[in-house]
Order: sequence, then structure tokens, then C-alpha cells
Amino acid sequence: MINLFATLGSTAFSFNIWTDLVNMWQYGFIRNAFEAGTIIAVVAGVVGYFVVIRRLSFAAHALSHAGFAGAAGAVLMNLNPLLGLMAFTSAGGLAMAALGRKAAARDAQVGIVLAFMLGLGVLFISLYKGYATEAYSLLFGEILGISRGDVIVTLIVGVIVLLIMAVIYRPLLFSSLDEDVAEARGVPVLGLGVLFMLIIAVTTSIAVQVVGVLLIFALMVTPAAIAERLAARPARGMTISVIVALIATWFGLFIAYYQPYPVSFFITALVFVVYILTRLSRSFSRRQLTKPPVLEMLDEA
Repeated sequence: MINLFATLGSTAFSFNIWTDLVNMWQYGFIRNAFEAGTIIAVVAGVVGYFVVIRRLSFAAHALSHAGFAGAAGAVLMNLNPLLGLMAFTSAGGLAMAALGRKAAARDAQVGIVLAFMLGLGVLFISLYKGYATEAYSLLFGEILGISRGDVIVTLIVGVIVLLIMAVIYRPLLFSSLDEDVAEARGVPVLGLGVLFMLIIAVTTSIAVQVVGVLLIFALMVTPAAIAERLAARPARGMTISVIVALIATWFGLFIAYYQPYPVSFFITALVFVVYILTRLSRSFSRRQLTKPPVLEMLDEA
């Protein structure tokens, strides 16, 4: 994939951050990339935290591949690939929620849905006689190709997702930590599970614009995995997850302006390095907690 920054000509880092930023932001597509990246990083950081504590990382990965199948199908029917991506991730999320209600049964069901969706993707691509550029671009992300209209749509979708997460926060947290106890207390575990899978589907659809189908873990899982190791309380954990996703996205775009390599590579590399450093630091110095992390989370639930 071509880095659009390379088409702007020779650029050199001046060591004056303000001057460098002003120089970058003179281009509309770069401003769009930063704005959309910021929105997506915030949403992915919040939703990703629950993806990690609910052990749904595999499901998020599977939904991204389901989205590619949908994008390929949309291209085959001369539709916007994003519409197909959204439709297939939503359908895949509903199927996974319906087939694997309990955490112990999810892996097998997610794998079954993933295999079926990948098969459909292969079929759609083989049936298409042209070159499915738009569908293939979703594999690695196309943040530099985001239009002003895409930014507005991303903002609207992001706000809706965050509002829903705010409404279901406490019951979702309770059911994430102990499904059986939550169900016994009257929490609609199945309904929450279905709704959250749809939220993952929508978040995956907008995050694909930044890091692509193959690198969805970069913003949906890795920042949240880092946060889980650094904070016991959910509110603090989500804050750290969002901060890590934001920093990786901003710095990834900034570095890519001076290097002829894909933005998604820098974003994934940055969060991976932070994760490794976090693992190393935690192995050398373990925090002394007055309560086990799960009990602290239950206090908030």
C-alpha cells in the first residue's frame, strides 16, 4: 500500500514540533486522518477494555475478517465497501452471541463463524472480475484516504457507541466479571452479550479505516491489554487504554509523515513496544494491592 505522505515530496523533521505540526496540517487529508484517528482511538480504547476483560479478543479479530467478507460482497454488487463491512460484522456479532452465550463456549463458536465468513470472502473475491482495490485497502487500513464526510460519520457513530457504553456500563461490567452471579441478580446477561457484540462490530467497522482488518488488535486489544496490567479499577483502566490508543495513533501519523511506510505499521509497532515494556516492568516490580483486582472491579460494578 502506498503511503500518501510520500506523494507530498521531501519532508524533513525540524525538531520544532509546532512548526512540523503546522506544516503537516496544511493538508486537508492529514487533518481528516488526525480527527478520525482521534475519534476511533477513544472508542476503541473504551470498547477494547471490555473486549479484554470479557475475553473476546478472538471475537474482535474474527469480526474484522467477517467485515472483509462483507466489503468484498459489497464490491461485487457495486456498493460502498463500508456498508458491506458494517452489515457482515453486525451479522457475525449476532451469530457469535447467539451461538456462544457463555464464555467457555465462545471460542469454538467464534471459530465456526470466522471460517464461514472467510469462505464467503474468498467466494466474493473470486466472483469479482475486476480489481477490488477498495476491499483490499481494508486489509491494512486507509486512514489517509478518509474524507471530511467520513470524519463526520465516524464522529456520529463514535458518540452513539460511547453513549450506549455509558448507559450499560455497570451491568456490563458486572456480567463481564461473573456471568452466573450477574444473571442470578437479575442482570440480562444474554441481552447485554448480544448488544455488546453489536458494539464490537460497529467499533471494528470504524477502526478498520485506521489499522485495517489484519491489524485490528492494534487499537481494539493491545491498549486495553496494557491497561489491564497497569490498573485494577475499570475507570482507570479505560482511561489508560484510551491514552495509549491516542498516543499510538497520533505518533504513528506524525512519524509516517517523515517515513515512506504505512501508518498502520507505526501504530501497531508503537502499541506493541509499549506492551512489551509494560510486561517487562511488571515482571521486575509487582504492585502490592490491598484487594485482588477482580474484587476492586466488583466494587465499581
